[in-house]
Parts: sequence; structure tokens; C-alpha cells
Amino acid sequence: MERIQPQAVVTEAATKMWSVTEFCRGQNLCEEEKRRLTRLFGRFATARELLHNAKRAPKWRY
Repeated sequence: MERIQPQAVVTEAATKMWSVTEFCRGQNLCEEEKRRLTRLFGRFATARELLHNAKRAPKWRY
């Protein structure tokens, strides 16, 4: 058994918040999708929220 001192506990947030603008830029999403995500979440959201809610155009081969 190990006793942990309160001073040794890391107080960082468990989930990282991403900028919707930076996420859309990195994922090459269109301006319309950026506006939709911004209306849905505001300026910041978690990576999971953004990845699960982003709509991407299919990349079909012709």
C-alpha cells in the first residue's frame, strides 16, 4: 500500500479542449462544417466531441 501526498497529485484537466477552428483546419473541413461545429459546441470542444460530430465528404474513387 502506498500513501499519496496531496501535494503530489496532478491537477491537470482529464480531457483536453481543442479549438474548433484549429480542428477544422487540421482536418481540412469546409467553412460550412466549421460554422456548424461552432454553433453546436462554441469555440472549444473535446477531441471526442469533435471527432464524433464532424461530417466529412466521402472520398470516392471514380
